Amino acid sequence: MKVIVVGGGKVGYYLTKTLLEHGHEPYVIENKRALCKNIANQLDIPVYCGDGTSIGALEGVQAQNADALIAVTGRDEDNLIACQLAKRKFGVKRTVARVNNPKNVMIMKKLGVDIPVSSTDNMARLLEREVDTAAMKQILSLNRGEASLSELEIPMGYKNHGIRLMELDLPAESVIVTITRNGELIIPRGNVQLLEGDELLVVCANTALRELSEKLGLQEKD
Repeated sequence: MKVIVVGGGKVGYYLTKTLLEHGHEPYVIENKRALCKNIANQLDIPVYCGDGTSIGALEGVQAQNADALIAVTGRDEDNLIACQLAKRKFGVKRTVARVNNPKNVMIMKKLGVDIPVSSTDNMARLLEREVDTAAMKQILSLNRGEASLSELEIPMGYKNHGIRLMELDLPAESVIVTITRNGELIIPRGNVQLLEGDELLVVCANTALRELSEKLGLQEKD
């Protein structure tokens, strides 16, 4: 997943490093040359030295090809502008903004930011849950955010239509609790097939959501 990180300070560096460790493809935009040099040297990734609130900088990292943009500068207004430009001008699917003043969370939501986050520690986890597993709708957070109960629908044209659960090699940290098919509730066993239109209720560790989505065949591996 290609992710643009606007802001290369401590938060941006930590977040970029975490995204790399999780197998993503981060690009950083930062206007301070010293920080740009440090990130490029330490993490060996593309870094654009410029203003993340400008169209030119976003063009420079080919934002039109990005899956998500995360703005983590120390200025809420800059984070908002970067997210708005990414979504409206470049069609970025998901935008995440660090909110330094918690009072601005609702304002950012109203102005189009998909995920305003006042706690920077959870940004990578939130991003993976919201972007990598967009087909999943979280119903309940479990164990203080380490896992979740989620609902997902098997789409029409599902490439694995008819596959049995035993054939999927699902992650150990996940359980398919129920399958609803044509209004009928099914308690799944290994020989149960997955069909187009099935609605699944799953419990999964947040760290395994991406793998679960891949194993189910809902997204391609990077």
